[in-house]
Amino acid sequence: MKEYFEFLKELRENNNREWFKENKPRYDVLYKKFVDVVRQLIEKIAVFDVEIAGLDAGSCVYRIYRDIRFSPDKTPYKTHFGAYMTGFGGRTSPYGGYYLHIEPGNSFVSGGVWCPTPAMLKQLRHDIYDNIEDFITVFENEKFKEVYGELEGEMLKRMPDGFPKDCPYEEILKHKYFVVSSMKPNKFFYKDDWQEKAAEDFRILYPFNKFLNYTIGEFFGKG
Repeated sequence: MKEYFEFLKELRENNNREWFKENKPRYDVLYKKFVDVVRQLIEKIAVFDVEIAGLDAGSCVYRIYRDIRFSPDKTPYKTHFGAYMTGFGGRTSPYGGYYLHIEPGNSFVSGGVWCPTPAMLKQLRHDIYDNIEDFITVFENEKFKEVYGELEGEMLKRMPDGFPKDCPYEEILKHKYFVVSSMKPNKFFYKDDWQEKAAEDFRILYPFNKFLNYTIGEFFGKG
């Protein structure tokens, strides 16, 4: 995996089309290898999450090309490799899944539901509220807390409409999405068994995704 960090470090320092054109053969080799890495991870995740079995690895890997049309940052390339895996599709799926992010000094594994539509977010909040004991059982699991800690991301300043103002779980319900992450140092990926360790972290994440995906399945009429 050191090849990835070396390439991405150079790309970060030379984020322009001329450099990338010269180094495109290197990228193509790394991309192909990364798809294979993701395929192997899918096989390991499928041991405990059968929904993910047979998922096409290529559909999970994100493009390295940035969409700069509406961004003030006009650098053309992402400085990371990323893949999103869920049993209900690849990187474009709205379902909760497993995310792998490889970036020098900023690598992590994560999962959950990111950026749901307003209607889906409303249903997720209500289902969490209606089944709060089940959610807390998942979220407060000792191993889960050890690996992932707290929910991350943007939150409302006030309790969302439709919930009691004195609800003791406002710090959960105010979230705009339900995502957790576990940061990993570069050296985590240098060990031969890093995929097994990443898959074990994803195993710990599985009940969290399962809870959220039950709601999303109902949202799409598949519950």
